[in-house]
Amino acid sequence: MHGHVQPFEVHFDDLDAMGIVHNARYAVFLERALSQWWASRGHSYAGGRPTTSDVMHAVAEYSISYRSPVRGTGEIGVHFWVETLGESSAVYRFRILSADGQTVHAEGRRVNVKLDPRTLRPAPWSEDARSAARELLAVPVEELAQQR
Repeated sequence: MHGHVQPFEVHFDDLDAMGIVHNARYAVFLERALSQWWASRGHSYAGGRPTTSDVMHAVAEYSISYRSPVRGTGEIGVHFWVETLGESSAVYRFRILSADGQTVHAEGRRVNVKLDPRTLRPAPWSEDARSAARELLAVPVEELAQQR
């Protein structure tokens, strides 16, 4: 499987009045899973400050389709990968899965744009971030080169 699956715990406060995960929480699950993955590679916030300039990015686009509700608390999986990596953008795809990976609860797309911290204009990813992001590519860079 390409990308990464981050195990994730659903808590009681993630649920709505019907006992299913509230729709807005799915975006939070992805945000936290991505943050954990990037932090493990040195890209995070420490002491209220970014550890690298690549942490400075904005979500330019977000879409999600709900397939099957997550009912109650317990473990799920957040599967994410990079569909395309541009000069200053990254297109993520993601799925919220049951703990066993058999049920897709939701799936979607998120586009991030790296920003220059002074101008808030798009800026290129560092080579370190690009190298890390390549681990998440759905199609390895070598295969993309062969397809051209």
